[in-house]
Amino acid sequence: MASEKHFKYAILGGGVAAGYAAREFAKQGVKPGELVIISKEAVAPYERPALSKGYLFPQNAARLPGFHVCVGSGGEKLLPEWYSEKGIELILSTEIVKADLASKTLTSAVGATFTYEILLIATGSSVIKLSDFGTPGADYNNILYLREVDDADKLVAAIQAKKGGKAVIVGGGYIGLELSAALKINDFDVTMVFPEPWCMPRLFTADIAAFYEGYYANKGVKIVKGTVAVGFDADANGDVTAVKLKSGSVLEADIVVVGVGGRPLTTLFKGQVAEEKGGIKTDAFFETSVPGVYAIGDVATFPLKMYNELRRVEHVDHARKSAEQAVKAIKGKESGESVPEYDYLPYFYSRSFDLGWQFYGDNVGDAILFGDSDPTSAKPKFGSYWIKDGKVLGAFLEGGSPDENKAIAKVAKTQPPVANVEELKKEGLQFASKI
Repeated sequence: MASEKHFKYAILGGGVAAGYAAREFAKQGVKPGELVIISKEAVAPYERPALSKGYLFPQNAARLPGFHVCVGSGGEKLLPEWYSEKGIELILSTEIVKADLASKTLTSAVGATFTYEILLIATGSSVIKLSDFGTPGADYNNILYLREVDDADKLVAAIQAKKGGKAVIVGGGYIGLELSAALKINDFDVTMVFPEPWCMPRLFTADIAAFYEGYYANKGVKIVKGTVAVGFDADANGDVTAVKLKSGSVLEADIVVVGVGGRPLTTLFKGQVAEEKGGIKTDAFFETSVPGVYAIGDVATFPLKMYNELRRVEHVDHARKSAEQAVKAIKGKESGESVPEYDYLPYFYSRSFDLGWQFYGDNVGDAILFGDSDPTSAKPKFGSYWIKDGKVLGAFLEGGSPDENKAIAKVAKTQPPVANVEELKKEGLQFASKI
């Protein structure tokens, strides 16, 4: 008979949220043998954003154990030994295929069972694949995705095998922009393809996108908009050679990287827990409709207090903070101490080439552009404010210093009134530094 193990606390998933939750448990006090992390990945929790950035550098690339949590936020690096020292059981390369919340039991692919008293669902997202849409040829070799360190290793191997070749990046979001830059600095001929009228359409205005598209074009990245990949060609070995577009054109390719989004991994809990907006519905402490079951990171749809609405946020900052909040709430319940409600300021960022932007708040209302957004400038620095009902609700800044980024965060948090939009355009960053 397969083994059964019991834990007081179980974290399902081994990504950023899981790692930060473990650190918070250790900080709050956890006895040896009380906490388990069950992860399908083969390595201890790490800072996932490194995979699309430092991991792909041609020189001095990031490698594990260098970017385990919590280095991404300036915290200590939790090596596998850290977990054993703290008496936290780290069960890796283990896929849970069944979760029964009523009996508090998790069952692995090989039939091992784990029972718990309190569960943290930190399963994150899975990458959306072209084969999910039935795109012909989507399974050819060197058509790659990026979610986990295994995927990054396959990409690094392909970059080495196809040196100086042609890369096609499918998708115009974070992964599309960061990987186009990564392949370019690895001396590939790079073409980006996406269906929308401009890159990062969920956040960028046409004005903001025009800067990045211009900057990328100057770096030699070709951009094909308004079409999608509908098929692929391959050689006799099954290695991809070309991408067929809906527009009818064909792009030669030695490597294809697809970044068309993720899906929250909630399937195990279907019908057992309340869902909302594609995620698992939680309260301000990340507790779900099932008492003692919490959901954190990408999978949680939680009350975003500032905007008085339920939201699901796919970003590393929220993965870290939601994990800490849930553990504080769990320990607070045990000790009878009250914990403040989660009050999150949405925050997104990206880095590529010599660029780096940050965004805070909500991109609703009318956007105004300020600063130098000429992609040919030696040191471009520009931003946007989003104004709704006479108040600034969102702020974006490219090329900001740490202090300037703090200033725009404060703008989004305090939502200052705007008397004159033309004045605001002229003032630009000065407006933020006065708040």
